[in-house]
Amino acid sequence: MSNTSETTTWIDLVSPSHPFFFRALADEFPEMRLQTTVREKTETVALAAEAGFKYRVVGRDFDNPRLRKFGIPLRTGQLALSAPQADVSFSSRNAMCILASKARGIPSIHFTDNDITAHVDGLSFEKLYNRLEAMATHNVVPAAFETNELVKRGADPESVHTYDGYKEDIYIADFESDPAFTDQFPFEEYIVVRPEALDAAYVDTEESLVPELLEGAVERDLSVVYLPRGRGDERYAAPYDDTEVYTPDEALNGLQLAWHSRCMLTGSGTMAREAACMEKPAVSFFPNTLLSVDRELEADGRIFHSRDPTAIFDYIDSLSNQDISPDLTRSRTVRQEVAEIVTEIINEEHHP
Repeated sequence: MSNTSETTTWIDLVSPSHPFFFRALADEFPEMRLQTTVREKTETVALAAEAGFKYRVVGRDFDNPRLRKFGIPLRTGQLALSAPQADVSFSSRNAMCILASKARGIPSIHFTDNDITAHVDGLSFEKLYNRLEAMATHNVVPAAFETNELVKRGADPESVHTYDGYKEDIYIADFESDPAFTDQFPFEEYIVVRPEALDAAYVDTEESLVPELLEGAVERDLSVVYLPRGRGDERYAAPYDDTEVYTPDEALNGLQLAWHSRCMLTGSGTMAREAACMEKPAVSFFPNTLLSVDRELEADGRIFHSRDPTAIFDYIDSLSNQDISPDLTRSRTVRQEVAEIVTEIINEEHHP
């Protein structure tokens, strides 16, 4: 049997998608002892509480892109000095935890699916970040991921473990819908719109597609739940009343949003992949080249990718009720596979 029941695991949550990912993974190991740290970034702390973690807040994100780059080494130092005692660390897209784990002599298990440097040239900051991620003791990635992006930056090929699915499968596998979730909205049927992360290092577009999408939705009597990122994009909803474009006052459960929606539209990747893994319709209007995982989902017809509002609404108009019916069967298989990989890694670390 495994050593996971004897293991104390440090989990570092730094983005809103992390709390439910690691909650689902940790639930596969109910006897594992957990120590959790959280970075202040948009809804991350609130979602960590909602996911049931007992946590300590360490460091923060910065809205200003220049300050954000300084924030990463700052928080790495904070973690190196104050991270909890643990046998292993779990993190995702998180060089801060990898470096702090190394400083404290803790093996790190890192989860990533971002291989944008395999498809776009000149991303010097992303290449640096990949080099830091390659320093993880183990990287666990989807089979679609270009593993050479880690290997050529120093990762031992034996330390890169692949699974047949997507990281979003792991936390939606046992999702349970709340039939009353839509009671908080002034409508029953809706689409979701989430803007592009225009200040991200890997996005080189300055103009958001959101104003055209909101206008097009209202013209077609499609009600919208709008999820601004809080960096000036709240204003796009200003021309509309709540029955047309509803902007929540507080963080909402993204999985409930996807489950009950007619279609998920996002300028980034995570929420589109969540919907696609539920077998729900998903549109990506990500302005740059897609990651390998998104390319695979697009090729399989599970994500529609476009920056053309007309094409996007043609796709939404074509959806039948059968198309929007969810199914979690595939995700349950993926989560079991990932849990087995993690168990093997922890056993290996205990008995190398």
